[in-house]
Amino acid sequence: MENRQKHKGKATGRLVALLILAFLVFVVVVMAVNSRKPQRLTLEGTSGGVKGEAFIRVNEMLVEMMYKNWLPNDIFWPTVLLDNMPNFQIGLLEVVRYNIRVLRDNLSRMRTTDKLDPLAEGAFTALSNDPYKWWFPSAESKWKLARARLSDFRRNLEAGRSFFYPRADNLAELLTQYASLMGGVNTRLINAPGDLEITVSEDSQVSGRAGSEMVRVKIPWYRVDDNFYYAQGVAYGLYESFRAIRVDFMDVLVDKNSLKLLDKILENLARCHFEPLIVFNGDPSSIFANHSLNLSGVFNDARQKVNSLIVALKQG
Repeated sequence: MENRQKHKGKATGRLVALLILAFLVFVVVVMAVNSRKPQRLTLEGTSGGVKGEAFIRVNEMLVEMMYKNWLPNDIFWPTVLLDNMPNFQIGLLEVVRYNIRVLRDNLSRMRTTDKLDPLAEGAFTALSNDPYKWWFPSAESKWKLARARLSDFRRNLEAGRSFFYPRADNLAELLTQYASLMGGVNTRLINAPGDLEITVSEDSQVSGRAGSEMVRVKIPWYRVDDNFYYAQGVAYGLYESFRAIRVDFMDVLVDKNSLKLLDKILENLARCHFEPLIVFNGDPSSIFANHSLNLSGVFNDARQKVNSLIVALKQG
């Protein structure tokens, strides 16, 4: 009787251990699958015959990628524990929002006094939803609606019922928006070093006035990787957007002798796509890397080239 109880106890213990092991494996697999960065998009069938098709299609694919596995609003375990990919996706969302806002306000209208395209307006409105809402309405449902509006816009574009104007001034406006976004991202990255506690305020840098105001910018160690992956999400979205711009604005880029400059921007943005095992925040004298500053180097180089491209478009 005693041996039977011992045997039963051991069997129960093994079953519990097996269940715990299976649960841990499940958690690891789910976390690993949801931590993978997206692959590069395929732009097959977008030869530039219909101007704007590449730009719209890229944004369609980016939005579809988001609503199929949107993580920032997760409330269920274990994906609620993730923070790297949610920040990456927020960065990607920022780029898409900039794209669709300029599509609505500039790219789809001959003049700024023209009526807004209702499909472009609908896509922008849907993308303005709170990205952290999981219900009433969920972020995913709004992203799906935005994708549908963009698909309808592309079909209208092919049929001549919607319009896309690949002019130099429209491209300059889009790039100006990019430069603003990239400036904010780069500020997050350069403020990451652990030895940096105060810096010149952004307002002072813009105005260039004497006696610049200093502000505290100490970044908590637990937010360093958040900023890093947010920046990578922005870089990914910009890279895919610039690939589409290269197709739709080819005539403008050739006319302004700026094609090589855009290719260098793509090269820099591609170099932002790297995956450290751990995002370190080392000081200059430390043996550990500072991955935020490593990313900032190539990202800021891309930003400077974007500014140069804006000048070329306006003055070239």
